[in-house]
Amino acid sequence: MSSKKAKTITAKHYAATLMGCTMLAGLPLVAHAQDEGTTAPPPGAQDTQAPVVATVQQQEQVIRVIAVQGAQRLEPETIVSYIQLRPGDVYTPAAADQALIALANSELFADFGIAFDEGTGTMTIEVEENPIINRIILEGNRRVDSDKILPEINLAPRQIFTRSRVRADVARIIELYKRQGRFAATVEPQMVMLDQNRVDVIFEISEGPKSKVRQINIIGNEVFSDGDLKDEMATQEASLFAIFSSNTSYDPDRLAFDQQKLRQFYLTEGYADFRVVSAVAELTPDRRDFIITYVVEEGERYKFGDVEVVSQLRDFSSEQLTAGLAMASGDWYNAEQIDDTVEGLTETAGAFGYAFAEVRPRISRNPETRTMDVTFTVADAPRVYVEAIEINGNTLTQDKVIRREFRIAEGDAFSSLQVRRTTARINSLGYFQENFEVEQVEGSSPDRIILQANVQEEPTGELTLSAGFSSLESFIFNGSIRQNNFRGRGQTVGVGVNYSRYSRSANISFTEPKLFDRDIAVGADIYRRDYNNGYFDRDSATYEQATTGIGLRVGVPLTEYISLLGRYTLNYQEITIDENQFFADFDGDGVAQCEPLLAGRYLCDALGDRVQSILGATLSYNTLNSRLRPTRGTSASLSVDFAGLGGDTQYARARINAARYWNLGSGFIGSLSLEGGYIYGWGDEDVLLTERFFLGEGQMRGFDIRGIGPRVVRRFYVDENGDGVLDDTDLLELGNERNQDDALGGNAYYLARAEVEIPLGSGARELGLRPSVFIDVGSVFDVNRPDLTQSPLPDGLFIPQRDGEGNALFSQFTRDSTGAIISQEIVTSPIGPDGLNNTPVGTQLPPFVEEFVGDSISPRVSVGFGVNWNSPFGPFRIDIATALLKERGDETKLFSFNVGTQF
Repeated sequence: MSSKKAKTITAKHYAATLMGCTMLAGLPLVAHAQDEGTTAPPPGAQDTQAPVVATVQQQEQVIRVIAVQGAQRLEPETIVSYIQLRPGDVYTPAAADQALIALANSELFADFGIAFDEGTGTMTIEVEENPIINRIILEGNRRVDSDKILPEINLAPRQIFTRSRVRADVARIIELYKRQGRFAATVEPQMVMLDQNRVDVIFEISEGPKSKVRQINIIGNEVFSDGDLKDEMATQEASLFAIFSSNTSYDPDRLAFDQQKLRQFYLTEGYADFRVVSAVAELTPDRRDFIITYVVEEGERYKFGDVEVVSQLRDFSSEQLTAGLAMASGDWYNAEQIDDTVEGLTETAGAFGYAFAEVRPRISRNPETRTMDVTFTVADAPRVYVEAIEINGNTLTQDKVIRREFRIAEGDAFSSLQVRRTTARINSLGYFQENFEVEQVEGSSPDRIILQANVQEEPTGELTLSAGFSSLESFIFNGSIRQNNFRGRGQTVGVGVNYSRYSRSANISFTEPKLFDRDIAVGADIYRRDYNNGYFDRDSATYEQATTGIGLRVGVPLTEYISLLGRYTLNYQEITIDENQFFADFDGDGVAQCEPLLAGRYLCDALGDRVQSILGATLSYNTLNSRLRPTRGTSASLSVDFAGLGGDTQYARARINAARYWNLGSGFIGSLSLEGGYIYGWGDEDVLLTERFFLGEGQMRGFDIRGIGPRVVRRFYVDENGDGVLDDTDLLELGNERNQDDALGGNAYYLARAEVEIPLGSGARELGLRPSVFIDVGSVFDVNRPDLTQSPLPDGLFIPQRDGEGNALFSQFTRDSTGAIISQEIVTSPIGPDGLNNTPVGTQLPPFVEEFVGDSISPRVSVGFGVNWNSPFGPFRIDIATALLKERGDETKLFSFNVGTQF
């Protein structure tokens, strides 16, 4: 074998080389000796030449030069720096193997090798560099956005491509999908080679279905059924009824939470020894669903033994605190009651100025008697006073706007109740971040505390443009500009316009909540409101009501939760109707007047211009936790208005409203609301139609617009049997759509609503879906019985149309020689130039009879369900209700909805 022969080891062979490097290390030496003709010494002879031969061999294996081939981006010196061999070192296969390992660990090369020329002593490192990543492409990800996946992976454009990084990123993507509940997801990496040693990396993602919880098994429970325990868990089994719930997907964190929920449930039922032995989630073979199995031990049930409070505070009596405890000896043990008692005692101490009072419960278990002795120790603590109130973070809002909401002042004894109320009042302003809290900081001494309001101001200006459609008013448009913290003084300024099929309005408002920094709120409104005939659901009447007015308001708080608001309103009201169409001389006196048979019962009485001077007051009580979507608390108000201190309208009107909200647990929110009103008119006029109360769609679901209460129904005769005789058998049934009716409203009404909001899963909550079931009860009644009309049979009733001077109008036709009509003219003469009778102009009503129905205090009842949805198009409400109780003449409606949008 020639000594000039080059020896090459590549990356493709270095693994095998590593396995045999020990055996092959001596082969070059033996081969070299045989080439020089040296004979092996006989057995037993002393080998004196071996060291000399080895020395020569080693001298010829010395590395004199290290060369690099194939490098494009990397400098040769950089590549050489990754290995330990240097010129002057002895080249051996073992050293070459270590160099190959070092090059592999650098992950910079797709292929590499080492060649050694024994004759020249040149070691050549041959490399093929890994490509540069041109771009990262995600395919198949529809459920998880690319913006969420890309930050999770390490590969990025302009980085060096390595397979180990690709494998790591595949694992990261799969883990991301597991966190989304998709355990069947797979990721297949692909490479597309480009010129200039670049590559596109493509992750082909198969997301698979969301892994659901197919079944929950509970083993070991004897006292409570599987259903009772599953109701306590956040995780739900996948079913048709849980289609909107996101809690049907598997979540390890939720699994741990459910174990705590189970323990909490058993502890509230007295099972103090309860424990979850194991909780196992098994993925089905198809990787689509999970089966969760809990093994539990219920243990024995305990009762409360001796329960007492030991107070170390001088202002609190241990006996009185013990007497006020919710639990007593002999009651079933309830761990939740213990937590509530600790919180209640802490709040009580805080309300009396002991901000740092600590309540420590000590529980002694008695297994023999199965009782739990509980001692609540209220540790001694100094009484605390407010040293200072600090306002931080406000740049626009003046300090006084925030300070005046504090229910506690500097130097006062600390009260946790007053601090919580302060927090609620500042949150209600809407000027600052959500969930604002007044922070408590230790003062200069143990009995001093500093209250800090660290606020983050939010935009308080509102520009709203909205459009929508409702089954009540068809298309609706609304635009408003509102500044809720004008000039940082807490003042409110607003301008708004509204337009719909039946109404138009515009208003300017101003409110100063603290006049001269006192608890006096003042405000003013200037407005214009126009209603047309649809306001009273009469498509045939061109009725219009225009009201221009100004309102002044003054409000003062009487207590923390009770306020009194006084107001004065001055209106100029114009009510008009098309006289040519709805005026007639029905009495034959030559004077055309508004005809109720055409325009609507009582509407004629409301026509004209009038001035209204109204003085009113409202007494309000409010403990709701939210103005927009309350979940607990009470609100009530009593309003009284007097019209007649000047002006042309005289009446007294009273209204009462009350609502109560409860958190029923498990996400259910219950509410009950009551309202009622009465109006009494005096003077020359009865209460006008426009001032009365109405009920129906918009107030009481399950009924049509103004579908409840007194009305005059005009029932027509139709000769459906064709016998040519009209009698009572030919009267259309009440409620037939061919009949006509006038809703008269009432002087009194009442309305009650009970509603329960049903919780859905977090997925549905994110969509803004809030379904509810409800029952409505109400009635409107008390109106003077009107005069009724019955037309003559069989011709019906013709109502002539007259001009402004009371002259009857006729249609006069001009005909050509063939008798065809070539023109038409409205005249006052009954006879035409040709001597023929002109055709009277007016309204021909078919035979009818009028009935007065619906004036009853008897309750109307409807039940149904509805859904509130904060849709991408704006708030949407849909209700489906059916009337259980109704009176003769009431008009029902099964379906109603309202939708709007902001843009």
